[in-house]
Amino acid sequence: MQQTLLALAERIKELRKKAGFSQESFADHCGLHRTQMSILERGKRNPSLATLQAVADGLDISLSELLKGVDAAHRKQRKR
Repeated sequence: MQQTLLALAERIKELRKKAGFSQESFADHCGLHRTQMSILERGKRNPSLATLQAVADGLDISLSELLKGVDAAHRKQRKR
């Protein structure tokens, strides 16, 4: 599970930076607290579906696009 969270964290951070947001401005844009975004980007907690949707909306992408590639990390971890 940890590998999946880390893959998701990296994906969110990558997309945020690509969109030109600082962590704090992106958190504000998504309606989240800066510390919540920090925890999310470090893979420290399981995000709720509502949080993931807020991030996807903030990036103007679908939830499936946000999770793209994360499922591969999950499948790889399960095979171990």
